[in-house]
Amino acid sequence: MNLRHDPSRWGFPPPNQPPEWQSPNLPGGPGLPGWLEERLFDQRIVMLRGQLTGEASTGIAAALLTLDSAGADPVQLHVASPGGDLAAALAIIDVIDSLTAPVHAVVTSEAGGAVLAVLAAADRRAAYRHARFKLAEPRAAGVTGTADEVAAAAGQHLRELEEAVLRLAEVTGKPRSRIEDDLSAGRTLSAAEALEYGLIDEVVPPKKNGPR
Repeated sequence: MNLRHDPSRWGFPPPNQPPEWQSPNLPGGPGLPGWLEERLFDQRIVMLRGQLTGEASTGIAAALLTLDSAGADPVQLHVASPGGDLAAALAIIDVIDSLTAPVHAVVTSEAGGAVLAVLAAADRRAAYRHARFKLAEPRAAGVTGTADEVAAAAGQHLRELEEAVLRLAEVTGKPRSRIEDDLSAGRTLSAAEALEYGLIDEVVPPKKNGPR
């Protein structure tokens, strides 16, 4: 199976045109050049970067599904996100739950809010030593409309929030009430503290220096 997509999908220029090294509309988040996204994809690495939006979750879900269809080797999900939309997080979680290939998440700099639920859905979870974790309750998106529409949206958010809390309680082994209290308090954890808390399985150790 050919994993290489249309060059324009990854930010590559059409033939005979100079490369546009910065593409703002990549699925993993803004700022990464298309050629780098391509290389990462070839290594079965998907990026979750920046504020998680519905648009970003669509791209991430598509990348995960494509890699899953290509083989059963683990997919790495690199996370550097302070949080985002809870519905977008649950969309990624649904995809992770459906995959045959295991998903190994690595927090490279930060993970917070709704993104923690995505982290909890991964089969393995790790973090670099200086990564930070923000236990914060995901906020509901602004809703306008009739009183009934606003009430319905609020009820939906509460159901989604409950699912996120249960995910975190399951992977950490903490009581649901403890998770809810920590989310309300906005507790911040270092990588070592996240390991002790149960959010991750390991802290990535530094590579030992070889002989000079």
